[in-house]
Amino acid sequence: MATSTAFTASILGVDAYLVEVEADVSIGLGNFTIVGLPDSGIRESRDRITAALNNGAGGFPIRRVVVNLAPADLPKMGTGFDLPIALAVLEAAEKLSPGALSGRMLVGELSLEGRIRPVNGVLAMALAAKQAGISEIIVPKENAPSASLVEGLEVFAADHLGAVIQHVQGHALLPRTLPEPSVAQAALADDLDFADVKGQETAKRALEIAAAGRHNLVFCGPPGTGKSMLAKRLPGVLPEMSFEEAIEATKIHSVAGRLDPMKERLAHRPFQSPHHSVSGAGLIGGGTFPKPGEVSLAHHGVLFLDELPEYPRHILDLLRQPLEDRKITISRAKSSLMFPSDFLMVAAMNPCPCGYLGDPKKDCRCSPTQVAKYRGRISGPLMDRIDIQVEMPALSYEEINFSKKGEPSRQIRQRVEQARQIQLARFAQSPTRYNANMTHKEVERFCRLSSAGHQMLKMALERLRLSGRAHDSILKVARSIADLASAPDIGEVHLAEAVNYRNLDRQVQF
Repeated sequence: MATSTAFTASILGVDAYLVEVEADVSIGLGNFTIVGLPDSGIRESRDRITAALNNGAGGFPIRRVVVNLAPADLPKMGTGFDLPIALAVLEAAEKLSPGALSGRMLVGELSLEGRIRPVNGVLAMALAAKQAGISEIIVPKENAPSASLVEGLEVFAADHLGAVIQHVQGHALLPRTLPEPSVAQAALADDLDFADVKGQETAKRALEIAAAGRHNLVFCGPPGTGKSMLAKRLPGVLPEMSFEEAIEATKIHSVAGRLDPMKERLAHRPFQSPHHSVSGAGLIGGGTFPKPGEVSLAHHGVLFLDELPEYPRHILDLLRQPLEDRKITISRAKSSLMFPSDFLMVAAMNPCPCGYLGDPKKDCRCSPTQVAKYRGRISGPLMDRIDIQVEMPALSYEEINFSKKGEPSRQIRQRVEQARQIQLARFAQSPTRYNANMTHKEVERFCRLSSAGHQMLKMALERLRLSGRAHDSILKVARSIADLASAPDIGEVHLAEAVNYRNLDRQVQF
């Protein structure tokens, strides 16, 4: 009897790390031990592997079997270790040719009869294999499309343990999965087009500006004004994801188990809409083995928070770090993990608890104290990080029934893409990519105002009592408005429009 080594990977955060599966089969009483910080799913794999080898590979060796998962100080989790452990045991028991597992990564969960089931995070594992210089990866058939996105890596799809044994022995090769030809982003569903939204031209204009400069936005209006309907159409006017962005977003969804196994990658920018009962770990990520939360699942996409004041204040305040840093850091006693969270946040809220403050048709039943308490659920620092604040009035009968169709999403997206190209050229020598992410120094450089513009902004800041962060937010929004107009400088008309998107900073009138 001898020892053998197989390669697999373990997920930690949103990344995968190479793991060596070392198996030793020696003379002794039948005993099967797995060491190296395995979680309960891996410890339970002993029974699955034993049954799978008995049913599909000539039997489990009746010997003393020890499996070590190295490095030993890295926590291991998931059921994808079944396949590499089973093959490492077979090679150590001399039932495979020496070196049969060399240069290969193996991933997959085994059924009791030897079938191979899909697992989460295969794209991250394939990226780890390439980084480690491994040239071949064997994955469950359902996971093969996403693994094939990694260039320079041979991906083989397997559905049964016996087929994998035949492949590594060189007797009958598994089918190789090739990446699908690159295609343009598929069009969104017809019922999610801006052309179908009646009225609310100011809100649609605000969404266009938000899409152009990646500005966070909040809608405030009575129920039924179309706040949620407009927010759901925002991904349709955002530029399609680059291949690199699609890989990053797909990896996160794969690790979280949110990716359809038969899909190669995400076709559209993510749109996440967590309920207001979401926990802190559900929103920003966490757990015993930290997993990505909603803000990371929205990476390179949209995070929509409906009924914003209904979220507990301590939950909303958790958003301050990802909105500022575009990432979340989760610290544990033994490790600190970083989750990417570069998203565009759109929120919707009623103007008061009953929802009808300022509505010309329905009377508001709320007192000033109730309204102040309701809006006070959203902290000032969080509201400061929302660049665009839009009031949405109720639609009239004529607007609902006789308004002309608006611009289709396709036309709006063209203007957004042109504005994005202007920003890419502007920030070519900087890590900044969008106007919303400009540093204060970049705001001073790229958002210069005329003397009349300075006077206008000074009056707005004094009247609305805005903070220094709000000062920069107005200038960033004005810069995006100018970019949509292909204007090299911020004019007074651009600045005036940006100031008008600070509606929630104005004092409530009763």
